[in-house]
Amino acid sequence: YPPKEPPLPPVPLGRLGETLLRGFDRLGWHCWPSDSAIATRDYEGRAKCINLGPCITGCAQGAKASTDVTYWPKAVREGVEVRTHCRVRENTVGEDGLASGATYVKPDGSEHHVRAEIVIVACNGVGTPRLLLNSTSSAFPNGLANSSGLVGKNLMFHPYAMVTGFFEEDLEGYKGPTGCSIISQEFYQTDASRGFVRGYSFEMLRGMGPVGTALYGMSNGTLPFGEGHHEAFAKLWNRNAGMVIICEDLPEEHNTVTLDPELTDADGIPAPKITYRYSENSQRMIEHGLMKAEEALHAAGAREVSTVGPIRESGWHLLGTARMGNDPETSVVNGWGRSHDVKNLFIVDGSVFVTGGGVNPASTIQALSLYIAD
Repeated sequence: YPPKEPPLPPVPLGRLGETLLRGFDRLGWHCWPSDSAIATRDYEGRAKCINLGPCITGCAQGAKASTDVTYWPKAVREGVEVRTHCRVRENTVGEDGLASGATYVKPDGSEHHVRAEIVIVACNGVGTPRLLLNSTSSAFPNGLANSSGLVGKNLMFHPYAMVTGFFEEDLEGYKGPTGCSIISQEFYQTDASRGFVRGYSFEMLRGMGPVGTALYGMSNGTLPFGEGHHEAFAKLWNRNAGMVIICEDLPEEHNTVTLDPELTDADGIPAPKITYRYSENSQRMIEHGLMKAEEALHAAGAREVSTVGPIRESGWHLLGTARMGNDPETSVVNGWGRSHDVKNLFIVDGSVFVTGGGVNPASTIQALSLYIAD
């Protein structure tokens, strides 16, 4: 386990996790129980996880540490006013060149302005550049905080692939949190002999519930309608385990967020336009990860495997479009998240990342947020 003192013990691996762990042990690959934002004991007024399973659709137990049960209640108790369903049109600047606040649209369509001594933008790798590029003025004709011309450039996602193994025995994968039970960084660091730089993590997923299993089987053709349906379902249900390959994306200036010249949202605010393509490095990394994931699942006892990669709909980690750095010509914010151009404007989200990393970025974003706030 990494050398640190987490506040709570990890989520139990369960039968599925222990099965996959045996495969990694046979190969001599290292792994450990993954960090999860889930209370495994009663914690800060929240009840512990009781393995309900449907984490993606919400946690009735309150064990999942989503922002609505962690940061926001504390902030509201400290006096923060949350204006929901409002859409910021632009950040404004005063004659002194400092940020003066934000113009926003309420749900009824009315437009308002709120003044601020300090402005913090936290809209992540697509929303942040969209807002800054929409915030033009005589002082910033190319967008707020954009003297470097890098706002919206170097967009990074995480190239993803997935391998699913099917086993002879029941794995009880539907019990417990949906997210990963084990993580491995066996192939995380650069090894030039593999044909690519940087690397990836393995995240071991739990199994799916009955409906998820049926939808998965229908989508990949392993679950037929009519004759043989029940027999095929029995081979899938409770006997599958997934491994996700999460690859480090490289910052490339041709991957961008710009403003669409025609498309707007319901309030007439120009929409973001995404331009992105996988690099050769990412494609080689995914191919390597798929091969190694199959090897791990077979070592764990899978009778067959199914691969998907790269996963097309994998742009949920939005990083890099307002990168951090010391040089104002090659970055948007400094090491404290403060704009080089506008001294009272801070950016606190995934857009300040310089590289993508091969891990889920939420913990790093939280760490940066706490650091910048201090």
